[in-house]
Amino acid sequence: MQLSFEFFPPRTDQGKQNLREVRQQLSIIKPHYFSTTFGAGGTTQDATLETVLDIQANDGIPAAPHLSCIDSEKSKILTLLNQYKNAGINRIVALRGDIPSGVRDIGDFHYANELVEFIREEFNDHFHIEVAAYPEMHPQAKNMQTDITHFVNKINAGANSAITQYFYNTDAYFRFVDEVQKQGIDVPITPGIMPITNYDQLLRFSNMCGAEIPRWIEKRLATYGDDMQSLREFGFDVVANLCDQLKTQGVESFHFYSMNKSQPSLKLAQSLI
Repeated sequence: MQLSFEFFPPRTDQGKQNLREVRQQLSIIKPHYFSTTFGAGGTTQDATLETVLDIQANDGIPAAPHLSCIDSEKSKILTLLNQYKNAGINRIVALRGDIPSGVRDIGDFHYANELVEFIREEFNDHFHIEVAAYPEMHPQAKNMQTDITHFVNKINAGANSAITQYFYNTDAYFRFVDEVQKQGIDVPITPGIMPITNYDQLLRFSNMCGAEIPRWIEKRLATYGDDMQSLREFGFDVVANLCDQLKTQGVESFHFYSMNKSQPSLKLAQSLI
């Protein structure tokens, strides 16, 4: 069983200290790696670098920085990759990234497959490259088949494996895996798991990224109001059942969107071990 956890780079001293404590708590189950996000247009580049180097140096867990190519120059990407290589990092999560509002010149890369190809050309097989997958379709894709074609292009460019956007419908995940396998793609596709702890936050995230909240889950969450304890208990049951269904059907790796909190990601992860 391979388990990994995703963080966003904190900006305050208190946030940094809190994340160190979270990482320490999650380290007890010896995750496969910790990943750290990269803001739209590279807006958190320095904070991402700082967080990743701190993980790599102090946690005893491999660090995996996210790297988005939109609004980036090849020279800057190359400098950053060399910094990661020199720090002993050998895993990258390569993404297109969101296009910042008002930006017309999106840089030297237009799609994630171009970034993957660039990393392979410059570093051969030094980096294990993860890319994104969207079982319920990327929100900007024209249709599902176009989205699958984009995914196939990323793998053919040299990506080793993928992490999905979160979902709450296992059928969507397994159908996606089946369809890309029909295209000759046979790489690990790790489900991204989003714990349910806050209704408004989940609704906002899902509207932005195109992840569907099944109607029965959304209606149930809406009934809890300010009863956060009941909401979190229900949310844990829903996501734990999702993980169990995936595991029962042969899934052996899980990536948790921790939101820089150890609970309930740790509780969900422990339920799988």
